[in-house]
Amino acid sequence: MIKKLIISIVIIYFLALVQTSFMVHFSFWGMVPNVFLLFIIIWNVIEKPENSLGLYNAILAGFFSDIFSTRFIGFNVLIFLAIAIILKFLFKRYVRIPFIKEA
Repeated sequence: MIKKLIISIVIIYFLALVQTSFMVHFSFWGMVPNVFLLFIIIWNVIEKPENSLGLYNAILAGFFSDIFSTRFIGFNVLIFLAIAIILKFLFKRYVRIPFIKEA
């Protein structure tokens, strides 16, 4: 768990650099694509609903997004955490995906 969390921190920091330096040049209709949001959605869809690393990733992505934004600290943390919790709830309650069991 700790190893995955450290790897996630490195990935999220890299995404923060990409978001603030590269993605600002790709605005569509005045909006910039959010790579943090895409990362949070993909991670929580791929991860098993019982695991909680997706929630930690949402908190970290929100924190890094808040550091590099002009909004107050905690805004993106709450938004990303709410999205991750809703995805976890929906996948735990309504979606059954057959996962490959490790031997």
